[in-house]
Amino acid sequence: MKFNFARMWALVERDLRKFFRSPALMMSSMIFPMVQLIVLGYAFGGKIMDVTVGVVDQDHTEMSWQVREALAGVTTGPKMFHVINYPSMPEAMKDLRTGGIGAIVDIPEKFSRRAYGEDQPKLGLIVDNSDQITSSSLESELQSVVDQLNVNMASQLDVGPNPEITSGPLASRLPGVIALDVVEVYPYVEYIKYLLPGSIAMAVFIVAMIGGGITFIDDKSRGLHEGYLITPIHKAELVIGLDLAGAIKGVMAGLVITFIGGLIAGIPDLWNPVRLFFLVIVVAMASLCMISFMFLLMVRIDDPLVPRAIFGVLNTLLFFPSGAIYPTYGFPAWLKGISIVDPFTYTVDALRNLLLRGSGIEGMYSDVLILAVFSAVMIAGSIALFKRQI
Repeated sequence: MKFNFARMWALVERDLRKFFRSPALMMSSMIFPMVQLIVLGYAFGGKIMDVTVGVVDQDHTEMSWQVREALAGVTTGPKMFHVINYPSMPEAMKDLRTGGIGAIVDIPEKFSRRAYGEDQPKLGLIVDNSDQITSSSLESELQSVVDQLNVNMASQLDVGPNPEITSGPLASRLPGVIALDVVEVYPYVEYIKYLLPGSIAMAVFIVAMIGGGITFIDDKSRGLHEGYLITPIHKAELVIGLDLAGAIKGVMAGLVITFIGGLIAGIPDLWNPVRLFFLVIVVAMASLCMISFMFLLMVRIDDPLVPRAIFGVLNTLLFFPSGAIYPTYGFPAWLKGISIVDPFTYTVDALRNLLLRGSGIEGMYSDVLILAVFSAVMIAGSIALFKRQI
């Protein structure tokens, strides 16, 4: 058969018309690279800011007051951290182990007596090293605070005004100079462990995207939903039923990644029955939240190309702002705003508390409640938008 340019161009024209009839596909092809540039550009390597640091003053003297004032003074400059006071160490440790604060500064008893007696006074810094990036930044900043304290108090301690001997490595060996004693709460946390909660959340999201969004649109385009709609089934029953089916698939995927990933990363005590019970709850609620989110996005969409087109945009817009690979403390304000309304954020936080910090219900109940509220709102929205007519 002889090659015919007109026939070939007809195919080109048909395909272009099909493309231009899908505005969502066109927009996503242009917006996705820009979203990726902006989100990824600001989601990595930002300066850690606004971390909560607890202070436990067990000395209650003028010198301990000076230490607390020095810590408060840091917050008036670049706000790497802000301080809150705790009456006792157990209360502070409880919040540290559930991710409520990033570190604890412990001013021990007889701190001022040892300082004035030139008996190697020490400030304790207890850090949540499950987040190595934040803990390292805090350690460096608080060491600078201690160095400045030593310079200011050099004349009182009769060490001499030379800042070179009242700060840095030599300072810890001088009897009258304050030293920072750093204590890490957990054994060394490899980065693969830090990534594991985000990988579990991503597995649940992919199932929600494929098993919820794409399958739902494909079934609609093939006319399978017409069989549902000619029955007396209520639209609320249909929406909730489809959401539950997708959530069950998400739970299975999430738990498989949890177990396999936990073994690969070397999560200790992975098979603890209580921890497993809480993990199932978190994964189940995350699955319901994400599948209901996808259903809400797709409830009025008929074009089967749309969910595939926006997959990359949603992946970038939800995964990276969640703190799965870099702490949210390093985000600019607008990206922190996205993380607040991102269900990934609460999934990652709850899983990180359970898997890395070893906390129980106190480390995940608030995240689970937020995911439950998100799910209820999105299911209600899906029911309201769902068209009962064929």
